[in-house]
Amino acid sequence: MFRKTFAATAAAMALAACGPQPEAPAPEAPPASETPATETQQDASRRTPHELDAVFAEAAAEFDVPVNLLKAISYAETRFENIRGEEEFEGRPAAHGVLGLRGQLIEDGALLAGESAEAVRTEPRANLRAGAALLSKFAAEAGIDRADLGAWAPVAVRLTDIADPDIQAHYIHEELYAVLAEGATALTPEGKVAVSLAPSAVEAKFALPKLRAFAAGPDYAASIWRPSPNYNARPAGTDISMIVIHTCEGGYSGCWGWLTNSAAGVSAHYVVNESGSEISQLVSEANRAWHVGASYDCDLNGRVLCGNEGLSVNHFSVGIEHGGYASQASFPSGQIESSAKLSCDISKGRGIVRDSYHIVAHGRLQPASRTDPGPNWPWSTYISRIKSLCGDGGTPSGAIVVDSHTNTSNARFSVVGSWSQGTSAGYYGSGYYFAATEAVSAPAVFEFYLPAAATKTIDAWWVAGTNRSPTAPFIVTTSSGNVTVNVNQQINGGRWNTLGTWSFPAGWNKVQLSRWTGSGYVVMADAIQVR
Repeated sequence: MFRKTFAATAAAMALAACGPQPEAPAPEAPPASETPATETQQDASRRTPHELDAVFAEAAAEFDVPVNLLKAISYAETRFENIRGEEEFEGRPAAHGVLGLRGQLIEDGALLAGESAEAVRTEPRANLRAGAALLSKFAAEAGIDRADLGAWAPVAVRLTDIADPDIQAHYIHEELYAVLAEGATALTPEGKVAVSLAPSAVEAKFALPKLRAFAAGPDYAASIWRPSPNYNARPAGTDISMIVIHTCEGGYSGCWGWLTNSAAGVSAHYVVNESGSEISQLVSEANRAWHVGASYDCDLNGRVLCGNEGLSVNHFSVGIEHGGYASQASFPSGQIESSAKLSCDISKGRGIVRDSYHIVAHGRLQPASRTDPGPNWPWSTYISRIKSLCGDGGTPSGAIVVDSHTNTSNARFSVVGSWSQGTSAGYYGSGYYFAATEAVSAPAVFEFYLPAAATKTIDAWWVAGTNRSPTAPFIVTTSSGNVTVNVNQQINGGRWNTLGTWSFPAGWNKVQLSRWTGSGYVVMADAIQVR
């Protein structure tokens, strides 16, 4: 199994570590030799400006804290990114740095580590030293066995602002120790390993209530119902006409935990976690959640819905929070996909127009004090995907998409040999795979099922870049035999490219991307469309 791999987040963190830098070009996937498909090695010995494994190791060693724990906390809170957070919920201090430290923890950690509070907010090394110093202090107070990684669970949760025992349990079991078990890797823009967390089999020793089973949300069956007390009735006759997109300015568990706390006085209808694997519904869509602190000004929003001028945005909107930060460099594709499915469902149920004036950024509506979801939220991709899922644009009706990360009843994907997982911008769905060209086929295999023989057009999607093969060979197995189509993957990325139209038999059919072509490049296996 490939572990979680990230690119842009590590880049932003690394740039912060080195001081101001020129803006980097769009990242490209590295040759396979630079990023082994198994990604089993840690690379703490590298000390180039971008590679921060050594910084994690130094902070952990200085304060006698497990380096894997420090990395897991960073992943759970910021996806290894050196963020400069903002206030999203009044009364909850902004999070900062690679560990997402907040409020008094920043001051206390700075004092323990001999750093300034400003350095802890802005510099990765200072932030890691402050966090490690706090963990060491908490461990000493708890008297734990420092060599036992599982024993650190009640210590680690103290680095968050989560106070509720059930929510602490969710954070520990479902986020922090889950990533310890699975591992994660962040890459620089050049494709080198910046941070690597190797998987480790460890059980959290956490004397808190067992995780409770939750019912599905009342409006969205794919969500978990975690009701918030922070809501009221919408005004009579209200037409729900808008979806507002937020970032939590923090991790998922801390986010829904805050929004379900009566003392917080804020809420949203939904919260989507970072990977897109879980959504919490907190308030029924029929009710008014408290997620935008501004009255509606239609001049800020393209002069649409001006009949709502001066009304609280909460009256007529549904709010979706997302684990993450307005300052982060990119958003995980799984999160975007899950959020798009949710927005499609809401828009269908409520008759909301699917465009960026009716599915809108929090920061556009409340610009005096909010910027979320930030400049890197992929609006074009997001709205297009919502339309596609709702059947009014994007994937043609009746088409089959075979994505490299999703298997369905009529579409499946596999690889032969060693392929690496990539996350450069412009991919379809939830990522892609790549491999170096060489004199061996060892293909990526896209398969689709047809209930009856038919003539179909095949399109392919890839992420373009200068190290891609100019002759990437797609081998299409048709009713008449194999046909090879060579494409230039250095151009036309981030879109569907037609390979051709052929007759196919009933049953499972395949399109293979071979590696057997000119040397010195990589081939990109992302997605195909059958229409």
